[in-house]
Amino acid sequence: MNPKIFVGAAVAALGAVLVGILVMGPTLIIELPMDSSPGAGGGQPEVQPLQIALDDVAVERINDRSASIEVAFTVYNPNARAVMVQTLSYQLFETSLYSDTLPLLGGQMGSRPGGMVEFGSSYYTLLADSSITLRETTQISNPGQSSLWSALEEDTASWLVKGDMFYNLSSMTSGQENILHFELTH
Repeated sequence: MNPKIFVGAAVAALGAVLVGILVMGPTLIIELPMDSSPGAGGGQPEVQPLQIALDDVAVERINDRSASIEVAFTVYNPNARAVMVQTLSYQLFETSLYSDTLPLLGGQMGSRPGGMVEFGSSYYTLLADSSITLRETTQISNPGQSSLWSALEEDTASWLVKGDMFYNLSSMTSGQENILHFELTH
């Protein structure tokens, strides 16, 4: 027999399998709560707001010129699906001696995708009904306020954190982008 017949039959069978996969599609069905309220987008999965808490604001190292301050947040996902936390941006205020309108420092954890495909993005996938702790250490220079620097050295500072967190469902194409504005004290 001619070997070309066997090769042709194998290629035809492989083509039929690929066409079958494309036509049938995935068969996994996931039931999600739908938001059916008027103007809700008609059938988009309802995303519950994430919960954020300020775990700690700690002065790690301090000298006459600068201080290292670590800020730690815990983010909880109450949803039945994974959620992608893209960015958490914040401003830190020392309220007892310094200012509740002039931030002492600010920062951003994570990154928002800028294009269709972006490699090296740093975002956080938060699984269903779980939490994650996000930490960042930032250096600040001594602003020349001796009372503020004493409060940092003695760990008697009162902290206020204001910020925004951007998140959506675990896929960039499913669900809408959500913004959580927060104001926390420590």
